[in-house]
Amino acid sequence: MEDVFSYIIGLGAAVMMPVIFTVLGVCIGIRLGDALKSGLKVGVGFIGLSIVTALLTSALGPALNTVVDIYDLQLKVFDMGWPAAAAVAYNTAVGAFIIPVCLGVNILMLLTKTTRTVNIDLWNYWHFAFIGAVIYFASDSLAWGFFGAIICYILTLILADITAKKFQGYYKDMDGISIPQPFCAGFVPFAWAINKGLDKIPGINRLEIDAEGMKKKFGLLGEPLFLGVIVGIAIGCLTCRSWAEIVDKIPYILGLGIKMGAVMELIPRVTVLFIEGLKPISDATRSLIARKFKGADGLNIGMSPALVIGHPTTLVVSLLLIPVTLFLAVVLPGNQFLPLASLAGMFYVFPLVLPFTKGNVFKTFVVGLVVMVLGLYMVTNLSSWFTLAAKDVYAVTGDSAVAIPEGFSGGSLDFAGSPLAWVIFQCTENLKWIGSGLLVLITMGMMWWNRVNIIRNQKLMIERNSDELQTIE
Repeated sequence: MEDVFSYIIGLGAAVMMPVIFTVLGVCIGIRLGDALKSGLKVGVGFIGLSIVTALLTSALGPALNTVVDIYDLQLKVFDMGWPAAAAVAYNTAVGAFIIPVCLGVNILMLLTKTTRTVNIDLWNYWHFAFIGAVIYFASDSLAWGFFGAIICYILTLILADITAKKFQGYYKDMDGISIPQPFCAGFVPFAWAINKGLDKIPGINRLEIDAEGMKKKFGLLGEPLFLGVIVGIAIGCLTCRSWAEIVDKIPYILGLGIKMGAVMELIPRVTVLFIEGLKPISDATRSLIARKFKGADGLNIGMSPALVIGHPTTLVVSLLLIPVTLFLAVVLPGNQFLPLASLAGMFYVFPLVLPFTKGNVFKTFVVGLVVMVLGLYMVTNLSSWFTLAAKDVYAVTGDSAVAIPEGFSGGSLDFAGSPLAWVIFQCTENLKWIGSGLLVLITMGMMWWNRVNIIRNQKLMIERNSDELQTIE
């Protein structure tokens, strides 16, 4: 079974999405050609996104490493990046069975009406495997590892349901889609609380700065493309030790600026492919549910947050937070994590934040700043346990991608920087039975609350359909 699921994961989203969408499309009544076209567009979208992300990593990585050397930034937690973290997660005993276990939990929750989300975002299941693997190595218990992974999965599905309407209302062409990715979901409480708090501060509550408003007010300076160029040039200048070296490296500095600008411009263009591929599937799914399940509170397809990371506010705030996060990593007392490889994942903090801040750049930046500060400390806190898992995987597989340099421990902003992962780990490992019991109570309470909402919404839809029918008659 481990070989089967490793093979599926190894194919990658770009290969498997056309297959999944073609089969799903045919099953819900779409013509084979149209279903295949939808799947291929989503697959091409993943390819395009990986190319753009690789451009960001290849351009920014060497520059930031040079900055680290120049300023002798000796922090002891090595940034492995999310690909290495995913490799560690999937190559543990928990990761080997995480897909069938989570799919089984998803089906059970659908049958008991405790969720409305069908999570087909298989490639991000590594988040659940990650927290399970860290707990497994910390407790030396496979049962505790699966307990943490399942709790994380259930809470993520419920948070996907809670945010689905806001998500669909804020982003265009996302009807029938939810985001059951725990890294994004973990920031939802912060987005809600910080947004509420800022709304109570006089002056700030009237501060409306969205990405489109920035373009109108600041012109070229408000464009993500131009901001990318400026930030790239600034980072390029930091790689120089003197003004003379800056003059000598002008071609490199300008090239880095153009590459950063290209990333800001290309990401939204690539994400259009996701929307074009998803729209026929989501439309057909809602139509099928309306026909077959009269009055049912429609199901949502759980997809990757990659669909919406091209939003202008996400791009602007992520870009501004990159240098700020690097500065904070150096000056914050007690932090040992310097994010380098993880910076490419900065975009994934905000997909479920924007529906609460309504795209307000200032509010989104404040939310991002708070969660980045917390994330640095959480990665530092979990690094020793993650290192145990990484060394075990390296000993078995010999995969150089998960190797940790001598004298360092390992970490990654995604998923070790997620409040959801940190809370589950602390409850199971440090609070033991009391913490685990508290997690179970909270999880069961949220399941019950979600079920009540689903059933109530179904009744309201039945009454609404009945009233509409009487009006027509």
